[in-house]
Amino acid sequence: MNLWEGFLGLADPMILILLVTGVLLGVIIGSLPGLTATMGVALFLPVTFGMEAIPGLLLLIGIYFGSIYGGSIAAILLNTPGTPAAAATAMDGYAMTKQGEARTALNIAVIASGFGSIISVLMLIFLSPQLANIALNFSAPEMFGLALFGLSIISSIAGASLVKGLIAGVVGLLIATIGMDPMTSYPRYTFDQPVLLEGFNFIPIMIGLFAVSEAFIMAEDYFKDKGGPMKVAAKLLKTNWRLMPKLFPTMTKSSFLGSIIGIIPGAGADVAAFVSYNEAQRFAKKEDKALFGKGNPKGIAAAEAGNQGVTGGAMVPLLTLGIPGDAVAAVMLGAFVVQGIQPGPQIFQTSGELMYTLFAGMLVAAIVMVIIGLLGIRLFTKVLLVPKTLMITIILVLSTIGAFAINNNMFDVYVILGAGIIGYFMKKHGFPASPIVLALILGPMAESEFRRALTMSEGSLMIFATRPIAATLIALAILSLFTPLLVKFFKDRKNRKG
Repeated sequence: MNLWEGFLGLADPMILILLVTGVLLGVIIGSLPGLTATMGVALFLPVTFGMEAIPGLLLLIGIYFGSIYGGSIAAILLNTPGTPAAAATAMDGYAMTKQGEARTALNIAVIASGFGSIISVLMLIFLSPQLANIALNFSAPEMFGLALFGLSIISSIAGASLVKGLIAGVVGLLIATIGMDPMTSYPRYTFDQPVLLEGFNFIPIMIGLFAVSEAFIMAEDYFKDKGGPMKVAAKLLKTNWRLMPKLFPTMTKSSFLGSIIGIIPGAGADVAAFVSYNEAQRFAKKEDKALFGKGNPKGIAAAEAGNQGVTGGAMVPLLTLGIPGDAVAAVMLGAFVVQGIQPGPQIFQTSGELMYTLFAGMLVAAIVMVIIGLLGIRLFTKVLLVPKTLMITIILVLSTIGAFAINNNMFDVYVILGAGIIGYFMKKHGFPASPIVLALILGPMAESEFRRALTMSEGSLMIFATRPIAATLIALAILSLFTPLLVKFFKDRKNRKG
């Protein structure tokens, strides 16, 4: 069985219809705040119970691919990340929208997403066994190194003020400590409130910081300007296609980086998006580096190629080892088991025909996603012509529904409202929101893996120095954290001499 025969397995029109339907549903789910890719796949998992293996699995894969991309639509147009992975996209995407370049930003996002998906699936097809062996070397010390490396990105996404960015990151880490201790389950900072035992879910906080705060600012502008459509709608520029060739090096690097991060169990698309964004910024030319966060197309390309790279990468340990690479892959594991397929080292011997058909379906899903994204650009940008009063209402309603749908808990609704108020004042005083979200995602992971590593070494910190991968990641984290400080120091010194 080979890939060509896998494409022949997609000849059934019903399979293609289900695949296209899955991608379309995924785009819709991903664009709605709070409805994550995991939620979308889990929601439609029961629908596949009565289907044959290939149609059922391809429907879920289509939802997976489409929802990861769909998060970028609201992030770019409304500064409201539909999924956690789109928070990195919002930093430059919304800035481009305010400059009248929403169409260009959306086109970059869908092309980068398609590119990242195709690269990740090709890596899945050709490098699965080798890459899975690398992932097997990751245990607690390496996972801590990866989390620390991700946290070090805060210095790069801090915005105009490094100090304010670091303060926001520390606040995020403090919020992440609320709840039960990950090792002992002892309550921390819960003030005897049962609702705080599980801590704060980062998705309602993210929705509040990005979406609700933006709605408050739009409401303020409305009363200042006495209504009317959003200002950015007045100059919707045509897509600047000449940018695309310049973005392919960034897309390529971020796609491979996202695929590798996807292979590491527990990392996920949100980590891949921020790490890819940071690496694009780190290696950018001086004139490009200053534009990140202000509407740099490379920021969108890096974030979207990186988070879509996870889609194929997360399937590598799932298919070859039976270990899901992220939360969506964990739901997919359930889908395989329901269909009577046991992922693991023998899967290519026992279900080779199915595997190559799924690989072909993933490549088709990536192409369908690009087609839907390109055809939908004109429709997506219509949202910018909606009057502010209606737009504010839509954002607040969708944010509230999205927050409540996570756990069917009114407490999450109160969280988005509180986070929205805090986010409003943060924006007014120049504090970036992204470091808080990043700290909430990676803080718990860093803490739990650090303590597990110390348990493994009986309290010795030398475990991080004696494991090459962990030591390399920690060294990169230190370098990443202090590089902006050193650059600023030498720049100020040069200016004083000049």
